[in-house]
Amino acid sequence: MDAQEIQAATAHQAAALAAADAAWVNPRDPAKALGPDGRPAVSRRAPIWEDVPDEKWNDWRWQLSNRVNSLEEVAAVLNLTEEEREGLSAPDKFRVDITPYFISLIDPDDPDDPIRRQVIPVGREHEAFTAMMEDSLAEDRHSPVPGLVHRYPDRVLMLVTTQCASYCRYCTRSRIVGDATQNFNSRDHEAQLDYLRRTPQVRDVLISGGDGLTLAPKLFEKILRGLREIPHIEIIRIGSRVPVFLPQRIDDELCAMLEKYHPLWINLHFNHPNEITPEVSRAVDKLTKAGLPVGNQSVLLAGVNDCVHIQRALVHRLVENRIRPYYLYQCDLVEGSGHFRTPVGKGLEIIEGLRGHTSGYAVPTYVIDAPGGGGKIPVMPNYLISYSDHKIVLRNYEGYITTYEEPETYRKHDSSSCRYCQHERPEAGQSGVLGLLEGERMWIEPKGFAEVHSRGNTEAHRLQDPSKWVPFGVGAIEGTAGAPLKVIETGSVAGAGATSDAAAAPGYGPGEEPRPREGEPTASAHGELL
Repeated sequence: MDAQEIQAATAHQAAALAAADAAWVNPRDPAKALGPDGRPAVSRRAPIWEDVPDEKWNDWRWQLSNRVNSLEEVAAVLNLTEEEREGLSAPDKFRVDITPYFISLIDPDDPDDPIRRQVIPVGREHEAFTAMMEDSLAEDRHSPVPGLVHRYPDRVLMLVTTQCASYCRYCTRSRIVGDATQNFNSRDHEAQLDYLRRTPQVRDVLISGGDGLTLAPKLFEKILRGLREIPHIEIIRIGSRVPVFLPQRIDDELCAMLEKYHPLWINLHFNHPNEITPEVSRAVDKLTKAGLPVGNQSVLLAGVNDCVHIQRALVHRLVENRIRPYYLYQCDLVEGSGHFRTPVGKGLEIIEGLRGHTSGYAVPTYVIDAPGGGGKIPVMPNYLISYSDHKIVLRNYEGYITTYEEPETYRKHDSSSCRYCQHERPEAGQSGVLGLLEGERMWIEPKGFAEVHSRGNTEAHRLQDPSKWVPFGVGAIEGTAGAPLKVIETGSVAGAGATSDAAAAPGYGPGEEPRPREGEPTASAHGELL
């Protein structure tokens, strides 16, 4: 075989390998999901838009131009309840505008559909509640120029528009958002940029609104370029719900523009797994390939996601799409949000049901945006001063003390009708502290090790002998294993986890437990509380 034949054979082999690789589709990549017809998967489309050509349906400008907002238009898509008709008929209601794509995701016959509750107004929006405020975060008080909120020392919130693709019924800025008369223009943007040029301590700018991604592409790029020309601005973040309401907006042209202004980050806003569709997966895939780290900020909402199983499903879908769960917000004390509010204990219950039961990077930080402009406060021991049945007292990073009023009424999550609760994971250790107190094992015992190994070793694996391994978890004491943890009666100091009374571990009185050996991890090393 001469050199020419070898070269031809090598080229043929390389072409065959390339063809085989090109034909393979990663089955776990949600951005590559295919529908039954073998084409890219698509979400449901409401019947009234079935005849709209795909090129129009997938055009973000068409979606914005054909939003539904009136009682008659919404009723053509959904079977409305009397309370929804009341909400849509209210003369002073917060703005309603829903993209055809997003309203199509709603079950038209389910009044408790989680997407429906977020965008369809109800009569309860007009009910007052304790501690209700128009500007609950005191943003107007921290605005040195219109639209710029300078609450923290080194970062600012830059409101570039009051318009959104659709409008959330619990919107923190409902006092201005959706109101065209309150919108910001190029003159306001220039005043904001001028303030930043004269304020060198600001290194991080969060662009929000409204939603900046609803702006004309050239105007949005002008804002980004103005920020990038300021030497001390290190990080630009975008807060947007456009990829949720309008994933068609995230096209190649937008991503190519964003890529020019790195370092650029983006936080999205998903509240329920039903919002993560094939269209969303492809949009987020474009953002990540353009180099933007993607995060998520959820709001804890009664009747939408106040369930640990829903939250677990949500964070798993997020990380599957390379979206990092960042914050879980307690619902703000803003007008119109009373029926969405949950007790703070519900948020703590959800975080407890996530931490340790899923990947650490899938667990968001649970925060309260302190009423009166105290900033974001993580709900953890260092910041939670006291907690009663109607009020909690919090401390922010500056030492500022604030209170948060608990809701007077809260319709608890109905686990009997929640499909996420009915299909919770069966493996041990998912029921948290209550399961532990009932004697549930909090570890997985090694099983199934092959007795014959590839290296010729015919002995059983050492972990098949219960005396050779120790379960991790509350009550695990060195040298004991092989039995479920016991429930210790009040006042008892008997060791837990012993295989028999004779082999029981020595008891320890309060404060007498042995310290970990040198080099072993401790709870404080991981920032956990025992």
